[in-house]
Amino acid sequence: MNHQHHYRVDVEWTGNLGSGTDGYRNYSRDHVIRIEGKPPLAGSSDPSFRGDAAKHNPEDMLVTALSTCHMLSYLHMATVAGVVVTGYVDAAEGTMVTEGDGGRFTEVVLHPTVTISATSDPAKAEAAHESAHHACFIANSVNFPVRCEPRIVVSSD
Repeated sequence: MNHQHHYRVDVEWTGNLGSGTDGYRNYSRDHVIRIEGKPPLAGSSDPSFRGDAAKHNPEDMLVTALSTCHMLSYLHMATVAGVVVTGYVDAAEGTMVTEGDGGRFTEVVLHPTVTISATSDPAKAEAAHESAHHACFIANSVNFPVRCEPRIVVSSD
């Protein structure tokens, strides 16, 4: 049975420096992202596009969404497989190309390092990544490859 889930995000542009968008260099790309019940996120564009490097940008958030969705799916799949995960870190990387006035992502590569208990099966821990990839809502929603290059570390408990 299919279940619909709805998400609401409010975005407000805060970059009017006094003259609106009357020139490419005359406005800031700053904005605020608000989701009810959660702290606001300060956003901007990537510094390559005149944004503020200290603020979140859509490209970083897309890579983050893919990484965290995979992680959460993985933790579930590992649990189902009887794998005890004691640590998980990822150094995800996305590649985007610009073309004319637009652009697109060409791939995202996840590099999770997963630490498992000494009593867990490393082969099952590895296999859970494939299951997680197929279960990840975000990876299933993008039109570019999302690859996973995991590393499994067995804890010395």
